[in-house]
Amino acid sequence: MSGRNVLWMPGTDHAGIATQVVVEKKLQRERGITRHDLGREAFVNEVWKWKDQYGNRIKEQLKRLGSSLDWSRECFTMDEKLSKAVVEAFVRLYDQGLIYRGVRLVNWCSALKTAISDIEVDKKELAGRTLLPVPGHDGKYEFGVLVSFAYKVEETDEEIIIATTRIETMLGDTAVAVHPDDQRYTHLHGKFLKHPFNGRRIPIITDGTLVDMTFGTGAVKVTPAHDPNDYDCGKRNNLEFINIFDDDGAINENGAPFQGMKRFDARNAIMKALEEKGLLKEVKDNPMVLPVCSRSKDVIEPRLKPQWWVVCQGMASEALAAAKDGRLEFIPASHNTIWNSWLNNCHDWCVSRQLWWGHRIPAYLVTIEGKEQPDGDNQSNWVIARSHEEAMEKAILQHPDVDPSKIKLEQDPDVLDTWFSSGLFPFSTLGWPNVESPDYKAFYPNALLETGHDIIFFWVARMVMMGITLTGQVPFSQVYLHAMVRDAHGRKMSKSLGNVIDPIDVTEGIKLEDMQHGLEQGNLDLAELAKAKAGQQKDFPKGISECGTDAMRFALCAYTSQGRDVNLDIDRVVGYRNFCNKIWNATKFALMNLGDHFKPNANAALTGKERPMEKWILSRLSHAIIQADEAWRAYDFSKATTAIHSFWLYELCDVYLEAIKPLMRSGDPDACRGSQDTLYTCIEMGLRLLHPFMPFVTEELWQRIPRREGSQEVSIMTCQYPAPAQVETWRDEQLENTVKLTLEITRATRAMRDGYGIKPGVRLQVFITLKTDELVATFQSGFSNLIDVLACADVIILPKTKEAPEGCAINVVNENCEINLQLKGLIDFAVEIKKLEKNKEKTLQQLEALQKKMQAKDYETKVPKNVQLSNDERVIKMKQEIEALDAAILRYQKLSASN
Repeated sequence: MSGRNVLWMPGTDHAGIATQVVVEKKLQRERGITRHDLGREAFVNEVWKWKDQYGNRIKEQLKRLGSSLDWSRECFTMDEKLSKAVVEAFVRLYDQGLIYRGVRLVNWCSALKTAISDIEVDKKELAGRTLLPVPGHDGKYEFGVLVSFAYKVEETDEEIIIATTRIETMLGDTAVAVHPDDQRYTHLHGKFLKHPFNGRRIPIITDGTLVDMTFGTGAVKVTPAHDPNDYDCGKRNNLEFINIFDDDGAINENGAPFQGMKRFDARNAIMKALEEKGLLKEVKDNPMVLPVCSRSKDVIEPRLKPQWWVVCQGMASEALAAAKDGRLEFIPASHNTIWNSWLNNCHDWCVSRQLWWGHRIPAYLVTIEGKEQPDGDNQSNWVIARSHEEAMEKAILQHPDVDPSKIKLEQDPDVLDTWFSSGLFPFSTLGWPNVESPDYKAFYPNALLETGHDIIFFWVARMVMMGITLTGQVPFSQVYLHAMVRDAHGRKMSKSLGNVIDPIDVTEGIKLEDMQHGLEQGNLDLAELAKAKAGQQKDFPKGISECGTDAMRFALCAYTSQGRDVNLDIDRVVGYRNFCNKIWNATKFALMNLGDHFKPNANAALTGKERPMEKWILSRLSHAIIQADEAWRAYDFSKATTAIHSFWLYELCDVYLEAIKPLMRSGDPDACRGSQDTLYTCIEMGLRLLHPFMPFVTEELWQRIPRREGSQEVSIMTCQYPAPAQVETWRDEQLENTVKLTLEITRATRAMRDGYGIKPGVRLQVFITLKTDELVATFQSGFSNLIDVLACADVIILPKTKEAPEGCAINVVNENCEINLQLKGLIDFAVEIKKLEKNKEKTLQQLEALQKKMQAKDYETKVPKNVQLSNDERVIKMKQEIEALDAAILRYQKLSASN
């Protein structure tokens, strides 16, 4: 609409972990089998079937929400084109020394049996002792406690007391560290402790980096294979690394005599065994942060695993520099702080995932027939290649003295982290690595990335780092980070809470029973299902009303003023549905009053024959266009929706249409023409102004209105968006101020009508006292007619030297304007006073009765707190009501006396 060549690229990623988990649960629920029962190829085929059946849900939602993506270019990260780019990226990064294989600590999720990255780990804060369920375990287990136990010093009666929050890891202890300057332990330097369960000799070492001698006992157990700090200590001191867990999280053979136990069952068993040996010293509350898998909610175990890693520090520096020098802009700018903080502390990225659904890592272990199996932990035994054929060529070159027929290749069974392929999205979708691709040349680098602030690290950072490294350019110049949609109570949407809102359910409406049926089709267990249903019943007792797509879109854009979170209240969306109806009715009114033979002028330029109200509404349209333009440029969607909503509802519909109705009813074509031209301009430009927010209703209505001469446009989508340069000369702030005062007088008159209980159809007589000659002249020139129309009143303008007649109620609008509403003949003051006194008496009786109840001796002890609070509120409201009644009685008494 602004005359630019625009591509909005559609695509989805394969969501490796999440998708595999869903399909595995489906197979278990429906067929009672696991992926291992099927085998890799058959299981992947099952995932593709699921993807074909359910994976288009996002696409269909976007289409039905009117998102104008170029669906002919739609991409999926597992497509052939993108898969080729993934392999190419891995090979290039490896060749540049940015990918390596290493045995390092990973975040291991036992429930999913895979490693996950640091940013896929949630930090659950515990205030102290807390019982929590753990996937794969029965019952709940104790966390948030510090367990103190003793190791006996070999061949002495001494012992060293250690404290830990993960007592089960003591099975893998290979040292106890003390500070080299701690005099309490100087005599024990170089001595050994005896492990109480397996007899292992545990050296007492000194480590000034790991140990703070002022904390606790000053002695620290060291489990290098299961703790990041201990891992570094183990490297510094050349300690043994003993893994005590298998992939399921059970204790392995290194943890005898607890082998085979689930890790948290082993925790309880170890504490009991230590107690029996007299070695358990203390268990106390300990505030802590528990690492939890964001996908499975399993407790994360640090484990040593051979994995493929991406070196991130250099790429992170480039990404930081791009934001600093302005090549990359974040909107809102506050996200720069988060960006800098994370990238300044960026660690190497583990990209191996022990899954079957995803891009299999293009790494091949080279084995030679007749020789022992090579060490898979050693990078030198691997070749990285784009295909099996290329891998064989590299392996032959690597082993020139070996008969090629004896060389065998085994591809790594692991797949890449989903975010690896997603990180290539800005350029892989445009044809990279073919940089001569027309799409790549036309659209890379991208202009804008729009996404949620919650994946600034998962996705945005990956794209920037990989984009700069692989293409030499920042992949996009701006990043707009939108707010997160939460429920009306501010809670994160969660299937287990039953508060997830499908946008299609809002646009089309849905019954409560259908919402609950949808929950039943998911993967919730019975307890979660019951909780979710109860949540839906509370929030949506009658389901969700049909709101339409346009109202939904407008509401979400209007909500952006809330910042990081959007608390989506369906009632507000319903309000915008009513706004759509208002637009429809306004256009219908225009078409009816333009007539079948109306031909708009060739352009929207002013003719010079416009009446004051025509000039005013065009001035307000100009203001709305200027405000919207400023808002679009600043990505301030709330400001844009406010400007457009105010113009349509409060200025065009509420004022201008009402103001021209008498003229339109006159039937005088010459008199009507100016209003018709202005009305057409407002409707046609107003629809174009609104179109990006409400594409469906605006397209439908635009197709119904006549075209200006020479217009070749077939859709509002390709019309020019209203620009300030077209309408700047229409602004008339002096006129706007005059109409503003006129509308204030109108509102004050209506308020007085309501306040005195005068029915809407009764015509009023209003005397307006104006304190300046300029105002008198202005209103006598025709603006009093507007009050006449909008307030159903006969208006008499009084100069400041003349007083209003007796029997008038007075309302001061401002220092220069006073309204006098004639009540004589409209109201019987005595009757009204009697009614008000009767209401006051009734309210006083109710107040006295309630206060008597509240003064009872046992009131505070027997009456529930919520009822007491409710009664307090009722007392306040009744007192306020009595005050209002007294004020009204006094007002009528004064008016009665003046008559």
